[in-house]
Amino acid sequence: MVTLLSKIFIKNREDIKNPQVRLAYGMLCGAVGIFLNLCLFTGKFIAGTISHSIAITADAFNNLSDAGSSIITLIGFRMAGQKPDSDHPFGHGRIEYVSGLLVSVIILLMGLELLKSSVSKIIHPENLSFSPVILIILLASILTKCYMYLYNNRLGKKLESAAMCATATDSLSDTLATTVVLIATLVAHFTDLAIDGWCGILVGLFICYAGFNTAKDTISPLLGQAPEKEFVQQVNDIVMAHEGIIGIHDLIVHNYGPGRVLISLHAEVPADGDILVLHDLIDTIEHELRDTLNCHAVIHMDPVQMGDEETARLKTLVSSYLAEIDTSLTMHDFRIVTGPTHTNLIFDVVTPYQFPMSDNELIAKITERIQRDNPNYFAVIEVDKTYV
Repeated sequence: MVTLLSKIFIKNREDIKNPQVRLAYGMLCGAVGIFLNLCLFTGKFIAGTISHSIAITADAFNNLSDAGSSIITLIGFRMAGQKPDSDHPFGHGRIEYVSGLLVSVIILLMGLELLKSSVSKIIHPENLSFSPVILIILLASILTKCYMYLYNNRLGKKLESAAMCATATDSLSDTLATTVVLIATLVAHFTDLAIDGWCGILVGLFICYAGFNTAKDTISPLLGQAPEKEFVQQVNDIVMAHEGIIGIHDLIVHNYGPGRVLISLHAEVPADGDILVLHDLIDTIEHELRDTLNCHAVIHMDPVQMGDEETARLKTLVSSYLAEIDTSLTMHDFRIVTGPTHTNLIFDVVTPYQFPMSDNELIAKITERIQRDNPNYFAVIEVDKTYV
């Protein structure tokens, strides 16, 4: 149904990097989700009232909360699609993450409320009624939620939408929850076991777990998570494909929402190259990154001495010292300044997060290792962290 509707209502529907296409998908999926969840709420509320089942009634209100979540997702996509302004020069894309977080909070609240109602049902049990209509409603609900999970999950991954992926996770948890409710209803009908309240608790735990996971997935990009490895590799491949680029380092990716990415990096170029030619090369790479990855790129040129045998020898020597200390250490911007009494070795060391030494301890250890064999070499070291 969603595929058919997208063909009818979304122009250029394959251009998913286009913010307007993303907005159209978000609006369409939100509207479909609202309609289906309201239908499920109506059916389950009727079934829960007829059967006196707390599990079915709670599951009905869970679907009502899902309709509210779809409204939040729809509004979130709409607001995220607003054009940049003077207060938000990189747009409003992160609102999509905020809407996903609100959805997860609603999921958690509904799960906690269901746990509370289920405990009450265990303390004060009631006899449950059963009819083929109830069975049909529950089976239809399971099939509908499976469908909602499939299309939200597919489009969420395709669009890289945290809000849509959160909705997909919610739909999957609802599928499991309604399955448990169906089992409880059948067991109550064919046996004397009163497990309605206990199944309600199980459903509540399912919902709380789903809410926790979706909250975690939406909070992480808001806090500034590391970029995907595939994206980093794409950036590296595009930059290094150009003749005249020796290497790159200090790549930083700023995510302002899906389709709104700013990157900065240092590109190493020959120090004896023509500055005008190199500047034109950097401009070309920046435009290629923008057109290929739909991101805004800022590249800083780092001149590197080429063909100097002494610099190359000392760089190799220092690299071997770093490997002795820890194989995870790397360096860049290596250069030397010679003098009548000593030689300065100037470079940046890149350390991973959770590295066991402090920056000062690492600098002291590297300096001690260099001067152990070369007392006339002085190290001038800057410690960096990798941002990718």
